[in-house]
Amino acid sequence: MTTIYLIRHGEITQERPRRFVGQKDLPLTEQGLEQASSLADFLAAQAIDRVACSPLSRCRETARIIGQRLGVVPQIFPDLREIALGAWEGLSVAEVKVRFPGCYEARGTNLAGFRPMGGESFVDLHRRVWPVFESIALGGEERMAIIAHAGVNRVILCRILRIAFKNLLGLDQDYGCLNTIHHDGKGYSVTAVNSYLANGELLPGTRGQE
Repeated sequence: MTTIYLIRHGEITQERPRRFVGQKDLPLTEQGLEQASSLADFLAAQAIDRVACSPLSRCRETARIIGQRLGVVPQIFPDLREIALGAWEGLSVAEVKVRFPGCYEARGTNLAGFRPMGGESFVDLHRRVWPVFESIALGGEERMAIIAHAGVNRVILCRILRIAFKNLLGLDQDYGCLNTIHHDGKGYSVTAVNSYLANGELLPGTRGQE
């Protein structure tokens, strides 16, 4: 049985009003660094064989802290980077509505397939992410951690749980959360979604973070 801990990176700074991040490279906050440290302590007890991560700094830093605790050098996979939002990155919803009339609403009616100018759809993201996820998950190690992003994690979970991509935002992915996935040689199963650590204990559910 293979166990994959699919993790979202630690907290990053969000402006108010919120802005689309996508592949914009933002560092971890102090809270994000603490979340990475807590994840490292938890994973150290799980006999992790491998750590993989997105190339964006919020994932690389989370993975560095985890890898240092485990004595494992994280492997960087470019195709685990977050969904590209093109011309929308760094803009607020209000700014998108002004600059690209009707596009925000169009994305709302076709969340799976809509592409912002110069960006990707969630269908595109899945096509990019799934092959590299499988290459890591089926690489021969028994227990591993993958540090990625909310969008990346959601398309992976949707694929395994057979949830339509149009409903993927219903899967909460808080900063520093863990999703537990198993592969038994025949297929994947998910035993935990959006779990989080509190006082060293792994708890289910959501903290209501954005």
